[in-house]
Amino acid sequence: MRVDQLIPAYHRGDAIGDTATHMKQYFLSQGFESQIYCLTRDDGLENESELFDNFKAPSAGDMSFFHFALPSPLTPAFIKLKSKKVILYHNITPEKYFTDYSQEMARLCRRGRDELRSLTPYVDLALADSEFNRRELLEFGFKKTAVFPLFVDYKKYEKPFSRFMFDLFDDERVNILFVGRIVPNKAIEDLIKVVFYYKKYISPLVRLIITGKTSSLPKYYEGLVRMADEFYLKPEEICFTGHTSDEEMFALYRVSDAFLSLSEHEGFGLPFIESLIFELPIIAYNCTAVPNTLGDSGILINHKRVDYVGELVNQVAMDKKIRAAVIEGQKQQLNKYRRQDLKTFLLHNIKILSEEND
Repeated sequence: MRVDQLIPAYHRGDAIGDTATHMKQYFLSQGFESQIYCLTRDDGLENESELFDNFKAPSAGDMSFFHFALPSPLTPAFIKLKSKKVILYHNITPEKYFTDYSQEMARLCRRGRDELRSLTPYVDLALADSEFNRRELLEFGFKKTAVFPLFVDYKKYEKPFSRFMFDLFDDERVNILFVGRIVPNKAIEDLIKVVFYYKKYISPLVRLIITGKTSSLPKYYEGLVRMADEFYLKPEEICFTGHTSDEEMFALYRVSDAFLSLSEHEGFGLPFIESLIFELPIIAYNCTAVPNTLGDSGILINHKRVDYVGELVNQVAMDKKIRAAVIEGQKQQLNKYRRQDLKTFLLHNIKILSEEND
């Protein structure tokens, strides 16, 4: 039996790409034939995958998984397959966040949601990596749905961190960290406002570290740089690191005092899990998938008033008792993730779908 995966863009270190890699390894360990087929891939992944041009049509007794996060030619191809079909939905950001910055990005988001809706009659099982995403699948009309969180390679985070990066930010400043794409739904402008308040009313020794690609939406990034300048915030107070290596990112988690997210749309939020792993206290805006990912851990806030958020960051950074209590709650949430048996879940659903074929 073949159990293949289709993924438009296969990236190393990417949450979706890493999940696909783990799934393939598990399928092979269970005796299935398994391959990842993609349209594009990072250099070095040639031995882990095949280009979709080499994809051979599966039989009715095979199974095909489709990682869906953006529109692509894989969608109509997937519909035509005779195999049992499973999608893994990783969320598509609503187009409204991009209309002021890129009509092309807004169009892609709209088209992606249209393509997702077109899959409804053809999918045997629709999986989502969060309860928020699962509810979206129901709204789109999928009948059989379940939550299947991202695979997390915990051993990856045991690797050495960059001592240079750690020392670069290890000073008297309070380090506020955010990790994610530099795009409007992440509301990075709200983080800058909090830092402005913190500097003016609490302490000038503060730094916001924003880690993520700055090239995703240049118009938005350039606006953030102008905003920081208008608030008289210096480069050492608002630091855009760009894309970093794992070793550099691990150092930033270790050297920071709080992880602050005021994002308004999250499909899952892998940086939250990474913050749990590195015991970095989390303060996050309570929206979309954030409460699903954090559970009872971290500090969820229901508004973005800058004085409230700024003072809360200061308490978490400076009050050892509050900090310890937040970290303890996050440890319990991390243990829940570690106990999840995603492999058994996969095997169980493969068996059920296979039996439906008999």
